[in-house]
Amino acid sequence: MSNIIRPGDGIIFMKVGTHAQEPLEAIIARKKKEIADTGFGLWGYGGPTCHPLSMVQPFAKSFEKRGRTIYLCMEEMESKHFADPVRADQSSADGVNWLDITRSINVVGSRYALVIKQLRREVLDLPLSETRVAVGPSTGRVGDIYVSGRVDKACLEIIGGPSARHGPEESKHISLVADLAPPYAVFLRNRP
Repeated sequence: MSNIIRPGDGIIFMKVGTHAQEPLEAIIARKKKEIADTGFGLWGYGGPTCHPLSMVQPFAKSFEKRGRTIYLCMEEMESKHFADPVRADQSSADGVNWLDITRSINVVGSRYALVIKQLRREVLDLPLSETRVAVGPSTGRVGDIYVSGRVDKACLEIIGGPSARHGPEESKHISLVADLAPPYAVFLRNRP
């Protein structure tokens, strides 16, 4: 396992690719510019497995209290996400109080976004059998069992050492990593 993630660390695992008709390389370039111009970027996504309030924020805050960095570890995949590239106008950490998104940030085609900094290419193999789901109804479930089928993202804790589960080891090939920053995850919308 990479030296950037150690037992006891928290990661958000996510599969990434083309999104809202934009190829991944263009998204990466845009996010790096956002971070350079604004100090952070918003990495858009959808789906309930990483809901901002019930999953990502409690997960990230628990690792923050332990003095740990929370990483977003991304596995590239073929994607055909052809939703309209509609730019979000506002974000909210709590779903109640909304703020306009600065023009230097362009997050499109998403319901939620992770707050990221220090986006970089980093190649590592992530053995999901050495992780556990860290929050929500599946807490404690082995990562390689949880991340299967249509599940493409998860809040995981690195436990180190393979699980007691028998079967072939499955590693995810991570090629993109970002550090998460408070408030970690936000809701997105267009102005009402």
